[in-house]
Amino acid sequence: MSRGRTGAGIAVAVIVAAGLASCSGSATSSAPSDAAVGASAYAEPSVVPSVLPSAAVSTMPSTSPSPSVKPKPKPKPTPEAEAVNGWIPVGDAWRKQVAAFKATKADPPPADAGNLPEFRADCKYSHRLADDPIVFPGLPGASHMHSFVGNKAVDADTRTADLTKFTATTCKPVKDRSAYWVPTLYDNATKKPVETTGFRVYYRSLQNNSAGQMPMPNGLRMISGDAKKKEPTPRGAQGQFYCAFYGPGDIDGVARSTNGNWPICGGDATLHFTLRFPDCWDGKHLDSPNHKDHVAYGSGNACPADHPVKIPSLTFEIQYGVKGSKAGYYLSSDPAGKSASSMHGDAFVMWDVNAMNQRTKNCIVQRRTCNNDGYDPFSY
Repeated sequence: MSRGRTGAGIAVAVIVAAGLASCSGSATSSAPSDAAVGASAYAEPSVVPSVLPSAAVSTMPSTSPSPSVKPKPKPKPTPEAEAVNGWIPVGDAWRKQVAAFKATKADPPPADAGNLPEFRADCKYSHRLADDPIVFPGLPGASHMHSFVGNKAVDADTRTADLTKFTATTCKPVKDRSAYWVPTLYDNATKKPVETTGFRVYYRSLQNNSAGQMPMPNGLRMISGDAKKKEPTPRGAQGQFYCAFYGPGDIDGVARSTNGNWPICGGDATLHFTLRFPDCWDGKHLDSPNHKDHVAYGSGNACPADHPVKIPSLTFEIQYGVKGSKAGYYLSSDPAGKSASSMHGDAFVMWDVNAMNQRTKNCIVQRRTCNNDGYDPFSY
């Protein structure tokens, strides 16, 4: 995965630009109605659709059950079931993880390790659904079309316990069982989806020190970008798609689409997009009503007082194996506008706890550059 025109320098510039924006089985990836479903309107997270999808409507029995039939006992409530007005409490799992993290000793890094405090997961495209288990949990088909990478079992009904149980993933390392997704990109000429050909997820420190650094809590949900933003993305605009490959290149492309919103890449470059997520957390909730209030962006060396827990900053670096065209593209979150401004990303975090703790100590606390395998002693 390229990191832009001149490596880290361009990537950081695009990350900062993209970070200024703010967001987001039942169907199959081969469904011919992808573009039609992708054109559905995106509702605010707090708004419940007036008409639920048929799959979300249960069929009531025509007669009452026999008195002799005893009702099944209710399952033990999950953290999601205990949510109050959209706020999901963090639960005991985090307290256990904190205790384990404090007891974790960092492994000495190799002498030639870089000084970028980060580790990563490289993921591949998994599946496509008009689902969003963060914004529309339990409502299959209620969202615009999303392209998922990582955990292979994700759909509208996915909860934290499901990510723990269903561990098949398209990510390396396989101990990253998280789900990541973005709106599906469509070719404006053919109306066919254009799926990601590379999807790198960085867990990194963007602050100038690692004092108070904590690992990422399992079950945390986050959104970066704004699915409702409908603004043009001409050459030089913030939050636009850009061109990149391994080597020098023009990130704005050698030409533009007819509507000016999409670059056309020269040489070996292809379309890329970068999204940066918040790096500070309130330490109390895995989610909030608008899926943003429980996290915040830190400054150069600290987190705000109301979000005091310093967590790794997720960064999506997404590659599409197309070079651009005069016809351009559109996103499922904005099929009419045909610009890139509604691009957004969702993360539903789930790692092997020991692997997350060790990587955070080795790579971020020690401020050393790690690859997919990190420096922990676990086998892959």
